[in-house]
Amino acid sequence: MLVRPAEPKDVSRIFDLIKELALYEKAPEQVTNTVEILHHDLFVDTICEAIVAVEKGTVHGFALFYTSYSTWKGRSLYLEDFYVIEDQRKRGIGQLLFDDVLRIAKERKVARMDWQVLEWNQLALNFYAKNNAMLDYEWVNGRFIFEL
Repeated sequence: MLVRPAEPKDVSRIFDLIKELALYEKAPEQVTNTVEILHHDLFVDTICEAIVAVEKGTVHGFALFYTSYSTWKGRSLYLEDFYVIEDQRKRGIGQLLFDDVLRIAKERKVARMDWQVLEWNQLALNFYAKNNAMLDYEWVNGRFIFEL
């Protein structure tokens, strides 16, 4: 299994995995992004980055992240999405991806790394607990969604 930075040729597959993740999270109708926008954001404006887990030319998982900022701590890294296809789980692929994002965060000397996890996603909660992640149940998420 090779974990590497995403390349333009990976965008369609990453987008398919994003839709698969949305289905897993019971919200497929909420995906309004497109392959073209994702490509632009990853490789033209570069407002986010992705890494992929590849075996024999097939992308089995991805992690998408970007630099964020904490007024209290400074530069941070936000892990937006992290997903491994169902039939490839339990092979350590998720750990490889997560470890690589952690490596990137440390290399960039960010003060912290943040992400969200659904409260019902026990597999993910167990994964993060196994990695000694601090899970914070105190904050409530706020959001506006704009139609583009």
